[in-house]
Amino acid sequence: MLDRRRLMVTAALGTGMLFAAPGLALATVRGERRFVFIIQRGAADGLDIVRPVGDPGFAALRGALIGADAPGQRLDSTFALHPALVEIGRLYGAGEALFVHAVASPYRDRSHFDGQNVLETGGASPYAQRDGWLNRLVAMMPHPADEAIAVTSTLPLALRGAVPVASYKPSPLPAAGEDLMARVTALYDADPELHAPWQAALDARGLAAGTGARQDPTSLGRLTAGFLTKPTGPRVAMLETLGWDTHSGQKGRLATQLHNLDALIAGLREGLGAAWAQTTVLVATEFGRTAAVNGTGGTDHGTGAVAMLLGGAVRGGRVIADWPGLAPSRLYQHRDLRPTIALDALVGGATAEGLALDPELVRRRLFAQTSTGTMLSALIRA
Repeated sequence: MLDRRRLMVTAALGTGMLFAAPGLALATVRGERRFVFIIQRGAADGLDIVRPVGDPGFAALRGALIGADAPGQRLDSTFALHPALVEIGRLYGAGEALFVHAVASPYRDRSHFDGQNVLETGGASPYAQRDGWLNRLVAMMPHPADEAIAVTSTLPLALRGAVPVASYKPSPLPAAGEDLMARVTALYDADPELHAPWQAALDARGLAAGTGARQDPTSLGRLTAGFLTKPTGPRVAMLETLGWDTHSGQKGRLATQLHNLDALIAGLREGLGAAWAQTTVLVATEFGRTAAVNGTGGTDHGTGAVAMLLGGAVRGGRVIADWPGLAPSRLYQHRDLRPTIALDALVGGATAEGLALDPELVRRRLFAQTSTGTMLSALIRA
């Protein structure tokens, strides 16, 4: 929790909500590869996002939810993409998007808090790790204190750890005047506790300058791209999307969620420009949802989910799946999509290849508690 004095730093900035760890300096960054992690908080329904329309059991389980609507863009003989994902569908057609289905972390219960903890820490069970896998990843980069930013109002667990990381998100508050900024800077110059975080906040504010940052999904995508394309900016970013817990009225609610995600990706791609060719974007959720629709037109907490890899660096145009099937006997605990691919294997493979790091070292540093098999490979273009 931020104390009162640190909150003064946040409030004075006006143009953005920011947490900056003491000693943080967004300085010169080496390397042109970029990695973005987008977390879907609330358990996104992979069976609706990437629909297994070729599975004989799908229509019986999900017909009431989809109704007479078109199933969406066909990806291959088994899967179709939710029709709200127009931009991501274009990326798939261009070979810049792939989907990994029936994927899950080691967590097998259905608590959002515990599931997100496992997803963000890379631990074998809730609260087994104190820091986040993305922070441990950043620590492996040549200049870790310069390499990452969270485009969020507070620092997510995945980026907490030994490496100091900034968090910035546009605020609806009016921008602070330069006279006020100068006065606060003078006030904090001699403060041993607040001088460093204030200077870090000013650095992040400067990186956001000129991006026209707002809070809508497209603008957040462009803002993230603005950070990642600055010559002195970071090369790793994390965003969080909320509202994926569709217990009721899923059809309309999920379509809105996916439309917003699609706009976020479109803004990110547009803002990155030529840098998109060297970018990997991972989209993942804490767990999936039940195979069957409940009585309120929604789905409940499940297990197996879908994850996405997007970007110009991705060897896309395919769905990776060891498909378990949707027959009653094939469901996990007779209710959920059975997970057949470890999410850790995807994260490890995507980060190692995407940032040109040693795969074995990534496996040991990020997922020492859970790594029993090989990581997925050939995900990123050479």
